[in-house]
Amino acid sequence: MIKIAPSILSADFSCLGDEIKKVADAGAEYVHIDVMDGTFVPNITLGSPVVKSVRKVSDIVFDVHLMTEHPETHIAEFADAGADIITFHSEAARHANRIIQQIHDHGCKAGIALNPGTPLVMLEELLEYVDMVLLMTVNPGYGGQKFIKTSLDKISILKHTLEDNELDIDIEVDGGINAETSKAVREAGANVLVAGSAVYGQADVAAAIKAIRGE
Repeated sequence: MIKIAPSILSADFSCLGDEIKKVADAGAEYVHIDVMDGTFVPNITLGSPVVKSVRKVSDIVFDVHLMTEHPETHIAEFADAGADIITFHSEAARHANRIIQQIHDHGCKAGIALNPGTPLVMLEELLEYVDMVLLMTVNPGYGGQKFIKTSLDKISILKHTLEDNELDIDIEVDGGINAETSKAVREAGANVLVAGSAVYGQADVAAAIKAIRGE
């Protein structure tokens, strides 16, 4: 099943609760919440108090993406705020296996993310422990970037690796996803698609979600 995760990075923060309800009502399965610390990536976005406040407006899956240094220090607060999935970056993790266990201990699904320049080999010892792998298809930190086409091979290789090892793990992609690029990433094997302006920037949000899903 293809799941669509609109990124609230592209939403109108002056009415964030309504923006989340809008995409939930339009058929999105997840809401993607980008947490940036200004160190791991240049920008600073939001913290757990914002997540806690908008958790009240919808029961949609909160897909929290930690683009932070020392992700282990943020797990408890985002789990308590209402996260359903917490994803951290391999590049920021000194003890990745321990962080995965920490996420699970707090009742959330665990994801691990790789930047475009990080090889899949970094995940070899971790795949059997995670629920999702997030492959960045742009360099993280800013919305609106152009999709990196070489990411398609990476998605395909990961998909075959999971099949060869009989692992039922979601492959999420984030960056430059729209109605055009979504077809290629779906064919490569991704099944969770993060989209920002391709959803929130459209007049008909439901139609945009369907187009990205390939319906």
